[in-house]
Amino acid sequence: MKNTTHFGFKDVAAAEKQGLVKGVFDSVAGKYDLMNDVLSFGAHRLWKRYCIASGGVQAGDKVLDIAGGTGDLAAEFSKKVGADGKVILSDINAAMLAEGRKNLLNRGIIGVEFAQFSAENIPFKDDIFDCVSIAFGLRNITDKDLALREMLRVLKPGGRLLILEFSKTDIDWLAKFYDFYSFNLLPKLGGLIADDEASYQYLAESIRKHPDQETLKNMVLAAGFGVCEYHNLSGGIVALHKAVKI
Repeated sequence: MKNTTHFGFKDVAAAEKQGLVKGVFDSVAGKYDLMNDVLSFGAHRLWKRYCIASGGVQAGDKVLDIAGGTGDLAAEFSKKVGADGKVILSDINAAMLAEGRKNLLNRGIIGVEFAQFSAENIPFKDDIFDCVSIAFGLRNITDKDLALREMLRVLKPGGRLLILEFSKTDIDWLAKFYDFYSFNLLPKLGGLIADDEASYQYLAESIRKHPDQETLKNMVLAAGFGVCEYHNLSGGIVALHKAVKI
């Protein structure tokens, strides 16, 4: 890993990024779900529903949801795996995990396990999960290549990786609108609703620094996955990458 990396549009020491990202999510955790609804006009729920439907998760499967935050994916995966399966909701941020635990309990969902760790160092044995998911979290990881190799390691042969993340649109008018919205309105709404304009400025910048669809696909293949394909959602504003461990 390089000695420096990006935190939004700023160059920072690689060792500092994790702490800086932690500060962002400590700040936004309490209103994370509300802000997702407001900022995406509710579309994040449709994107996540598509991700879950694409995962092929069945009764009895073991699923690891990385950077699972407030528990949206874990809640739905738990319904699919049933009593004989297992879902682990993980996040590096304790405040986000606390929100996830609260949300699942409020929805009457029990049986989901919780774990706090970095995706760059997953504390599980090789070849044990049928599916690993990460939704809107990969762009915040310092060493994405290492994290992808760790996800590969813990998947069973034939296991699926699902990466749902903001991406790049090549529709000119949509790109212009999205840029205006991201850098002019999104931080202002973050300030008004969550009292934290700076964190939402970072989140907008982090989206622009994230690899585009083809670059991420090649990163996934370079990590060792045998197959990777992606599907654009909302004109490419979001993409779902699905990979299989051979």
